[in-house]
This record gives sequence, structure tokens and C-alpha cells, in this order.
Amino acid sequence: MSKQTFVIAGASLAGAKAAQELRERGFDGRVVLIGSEPERPYERPPLTKDYLRGESDRDKAYVHAADFYEKHEIELMTETTVTGIDPDGSRLTLDGGRELSYDKLLLTTGSEPRRISTPGAELEGIYYMRSLADCDELRRRLDDSVRVVVVGAGWIGSEFAASARQLGLEVTVIDPLALPNERIFGAEIGGFYRDVHVRHGVEMLLGQGVEAFEGDDAVARVRTSAGKVVECDFAVVGIGIAPRTTLAEDAGLAVDNGVVTNERLETSAPGIFAAGDVASAWHPFYEHRIRVEHWANALNQGPAAARAMLGMDTSYDRIPYFFSDQYDVGMEYSGYATTWDQVVFRGDRDSGEFIAFWLSDGRVVGGMNVNVWDVNQHVQELIRSRGSIDVSALIDPDTPLDSLVAEPTA
Repeated sequence: MSKQTFVIAGASLAGAKAAQELRERGFDGRVVLIGSEPERPYERPPLTKDYLRGESDRDKAYVHAADFYEKHEIELMTETTVTGIDPDGSRLTLDGGRELSYDKLLLTTGSEPRRISTPGAELEGIYYMRSLADCDELRRRLDDSVRVVVVGAGWIGSEFAASARQLGLEVTVIDPLALPNERIFGAEIGGFYRDVHVRHGVEMLLGQGVEAFEGDDAVARVRTSAGKVVECDFAVVGIGIAPRTTLAEDAGLAVDNGVVTNERLETSAPGIFAAGDVASAWHPFYEHRIRVEHWANALNQGPAAARAMLGMDTSYDRIPYFFSDQYDVGMEYSGYATTWDQVVFRGDRDSGEFIAFWLSDGRVVGGMNVNVWDVNQHVQELIRSRGSIDVSALIDPDTPLDSLVAEPTA
């Protein structure tokens, strides 16, 4: 019997960790990892933080050492794009018309930046941050510029703004929401992060959108919907990302805000799996499908999909987690709080060291620790327990968090 071929479309963090997991679990068939970029798989968090600021070298961004793939007999095909999937024939079409057969397929195609359609958006000097190449170009612009406008106060925009300010640039952030990430976290945390940026000298033009980018050939000014005109040397747009689902859609796979999967990360086509930013996966804990766009999800969901490809008993139910570093403010967030009725704090927001808890019907549904460490595990346990919480104990710094964790309920 010939050995099987497992193909991973998307040389991302999720794809690279899936390939690693296949080998570590003893799969001795052919593993092919395909990516459109010229780079081997890399991680994205450094692109808005230490690598962008020139504080870490390029090698630290890569998922694996350069010789990892050859040593583990993983065929890494860079600068190669999958252009079509034939689920019935178990074949892929690659750019140039080449075909590749597979026994199992994993889609880790990730996501791409949402583009802005404002007048002047086609001018030179307007950038999006997603790839290592984008980051390299922005590093050059940061070195030879004085003023930058950041469109979008979400995590990408906020982290880029913080790095640019740390490098000494004049930074203006524009966002139509009244506060950074207000839709995700509400006013309390949005206000905290607005104030962090203001204290570091960032001009925050909130509650107003971009009316137009202006300039001759390259952007030189940004005009807001409130009539404010901001001079700049270049602009960075960070208004969210969209899952890369075209390949799956064209192949007839179920798509709904990502490639639809079950809890085993298998799509509507048997033998085809999805993980990372592109996967809209059924979550056993939340009992509905969710799509998570963060580093930790790619890190853990790729290997889970690999185990499912091997026929192992797999149910991906990790509580979503992500982190952010802006200036001297580090945070970790756990949970998936789409609605809540109360936000409470353990610690002092003004000091910049606290834990915020999002509560719904007396239960913790989300938690963020800001400059407070070694508590995230307990925050996740509180969420997973679904237990009613004594709020006075929750906000009391002298009450150990682990003492509040109830036995999990259905």
C-alpha cells in the first residue's frame, strides 16, 4: 500500500504547526506545505511590535529554523498558490496549471486586510500591515518619516501606533468609534486604552472617519469626516481582516464568515479540514461556531486539525486567548464575550495594573489581565466553570482567584 499524501494549503503559523504535529505523531507519509509568499512560515505578532521597531532580528519571527522542513521531510513549496480544489477527485490545481493529488487536505489560508474605499485610497504611501514584506517596507518608512496617520484603533492599528510613537514619530489615530475596540470591550477598557495613547502623545481623533486621502501622487494629508485635516508622510490602514475563503467557496465547501467546520475541524467535504483565521469552527463549549483571528488559535488549532487528519479523537474546545503589548502596557484576554451586563475590576485602572472581568447573569464570560501576570489560567477556569460568582470576592485582590472557581456546570 502506497503512503498517503497530506497537503496543507497555507504556509502560515497554523499550517507549519500542523505539519510539525503530523511528524511528531508518527505520520510517515508525504507532507506538503504550500505558501504563496517567498518566506517560510512566520509569526505575525512581532510585525507590529519588536521586529517592526528593529528590536529583534528576522529569524525570531519564523516558526521554525531554516532546516526544519528538510530535516522532517516536509515539502515546503513557497511562492506557490493553490488555485483550485477538486474535492471529488482529491486534487489541487496550482498556479501554472500543475496538479497535486492528496489523501487529506488542510486549509490554513488565513485572512487578508480589509481595504478602504475612501477617495484617494489609491495614492502611494498608504499601507496595510499583514505580511513580513509589509513590515519590512514600513520599517523603512518609519526610519525616514516624521508624521504618520493610522486609520483604525483596533489591535493592529493601536500596536502600530504605539511602535511608531516609541520610535519618535508624530502619530494620529483616526477611528469612527468613540473609543478603541469599543464594540469588543465596551467603554471601560476602550477608555483605558485611549488614555494610554494620549499619555504617550498620540493624537486620537475618535468618533470620526476618513473622508479622503489627499496628495498629488502620494498621500500628504488625511481629511476626516469632522473636517479635520492631518498632514502626514504616510498612512497605515488597519480596519480589520477578512478570511480567505474564495478557494473553499469555489470548491463548493460550506462558507459562513469563514470555512465552516465541525468540532473536529473537518469541513463539509470529507477529508478536508480547516484551521486558523479561515476556520469558522463549531465550539463545544460555546455550542456555536466561532472564528478566532489570533495567534494562540493558529498555534493550537493547526495541530488539533493535524490530529483529526490522522483519525485521532479530536474536539477543539480551547477558550479563545490573545495578548497585546502597547508601550509599557501588556495584557492577556481570555473568553468570547459577545454580550455582557457588567464589567468589574480587581485592582486600580489608573495604576495600569488590574484585571477586568466581563459578567453575564452573574457568570464570568471574559477576563483581561493588564500588567498582572500568572493569573490567566485562573481566568480561563472561571469562564469554563460557568459558576455564579461572588462579585465582592472577585474584585478583592486578597481573595485568590483559584478559590472562586466552581465545579464546571453543563
